[in-house]
Amino acid sequence: MIKFLILFVVGYLLYRSMKTWMFPDARQKKNVSNNAGGQIDDVMIKDPLCEAYFPQRNAVNLEINGNVYYFCSKACRDKFVARQSDET
Repeated sequence: MIKFLILFVVGYLLYRSMKTWMFPDARQKKNVSNNAGGQIDDVMIKDPLCEAYFPQRNAVNLEINGNVYYFCSKACRDKFVARQSDET
């Protein structure tokens, strides 16, 4: 019985040391924004056509008369352009 207990403790210590050695980042808590200093990674913007919110880095850009518009997809951009051409 004591041999089994000693073997279990040694096995557990070996397991913990191997886990720490193999996966050193597993003990560290990850920052939500995944960058240093807690800086904002990206901003959420609103599509002017469908009014969906999405990250600006994923936007489809369109510039009209010096104004920059951001769209969630090429389809929304194309619908917006069609509406603009119908109005003028």
